Amino acid sequence: MPEPGHYLKLNWLDQEVSLFNDGGEIVVFDNLCPHRGTRFFVESHGVGAISCPYHGWSYQAGAMHVPCREKYEETELKNARLNILKSEWCADFLFVSVSPKLSLEEQLGPEFEHIASISFNISGRSDIDTYAYECNWKIAIENALEPLHVSYIHPNSLGQLDLADGKNEINPWTSVWYSPIENAGINKKLRAINKLFKIDEQYEGYMSIYMFPFTMLSSTFGYSYSLQNFFPSAEKNRTFFFSRLLKGVAKNEAAANALQHFFESSAAMNRQVFKEDHEICKRINPDFYEADRPKFLAADEEKVLHFRKLLADQVRAGD
Repeated sequence: MPEPGHYLKLNWLDQEVSLFNDGGEIVVFDNLCPHRGTRFFVESHGVGAISCPYHGWSYQAGAMHVPCREKYEETELKNARLNILKSEWCADFLFVSVSPKLSLEEQLGPEFEHIASISFNISGRSDIDTYAYECNWKIAIENALEPLHVSYIHPNSLGQLDLADGKNEINPWTSVWYSPIENAGINKKLRAINKLFKIDEQYEGYMSIYMFPFTMLSSTFGYSYSLQNFFPSAEKNRTFFFSRLLKGVAKNEAAANALQHFFESSAAMNRQVFKEDHEICKRINPDFYEADRPKFLAADEEKVLHFRKLLADQVRAGD
């Protein structure tokens, strides 16, 4: 949301949360007018104003603006404000929480500096994709955490990279998978376009970072980053899925023009991968899901076990 007026709307349980660029300040709030509960925004993203179409209440420059103030009790209007959520920055990435138990740096741990560095190698958003997965959010997360299914579910998309077994890095609240690309032809083509980028944070392969509980950040060669959220719904077997494709920094304008097709094809590939993920996730019987360790666990599913442990710890703590 680089310019004033840009907004993004996300679904969370039975609520909507909006992020809005208010004159250069990002404000995060429940997408409801405090007057009578009208939704400010109905589209998933765009450019506009925090202005209620019902009775004209609006928010600008950090304050609520109420038309016909003389018709209200002034003492009541003192409490007229947006329901602002807590937010914290990791460089150019904004994280939002209802009631954080840890600071963002504590939660991201050793990945805090890594994620911060990634943010400085992003020039903007190339694509946005959002819809509902017909499955529980935990099933969607676990699918994103393990590569064992890639050759079966994504043979003509992600599977074309011929990803190696790679390695996992497990941290208290995050996990990362690094995998070399073994398709020699694709590897060669990816290395050839490196000269078009101006980036200093790069893993020359496929990388996927998981941030408990709802967020994934994945990349191939650091040329673009797919930021994914899998938010729970009030309906047990429904997940609000949001994906943003973020472009790496091009060396110059000519390079940016040359990379346009690359980013467009990357967006199309990502959409195909997520569609394939959704199709298999909605086939999983939700009653088969077990809260503890799965009966059969492959080495590739190490991050699934890490996720379940974190989830169980939060349930025991009552969070």
